Amino acid sequence: MNYYTDVLKKYAVFSGRATRKEYWMFVLFNFIISIAVGVIGFILKIETLSFLYSLAIIIPSIAVGVRRLHDTDHSGWWIFIFLIPFIGAIILLVFFVTDSQVGENKYGQNPKGAIVG
Repeated sequence: MNYYTDVLKKYAVFSGRATRKEYWMFVLFNFIISIAVGVIGFILKIETLSFLYSLAIIIPSIAVGVRRLHDTDHSGWWIFIFLIPFIGAIILLVFFVTDSQVGENKYGQNPKGAIVG
């Protein structure tokens, strides 16, 4: 759960790097919370609850995605490749599952520490 709250603490931080684990744990917790919010909204008959949650989480989601791209030494602008149907999502997925670039890159120090080699 710390990975989720850490991303929220960096609400609109688009600089720096995010590890694979940080990114994917955020995605996992976001998915679980989205389901819970949807169920609660359905039970309470509040149709806009899921929409409001999605609206609140969109900026941190984009920010952690940009930081994840930085970790693989790609520009954050690559996030927009998802606009290309099907192929864009596949390319973005490959970037997101790629391991961190070893050492320091132009976006900062490796968040996993000084791993050599």
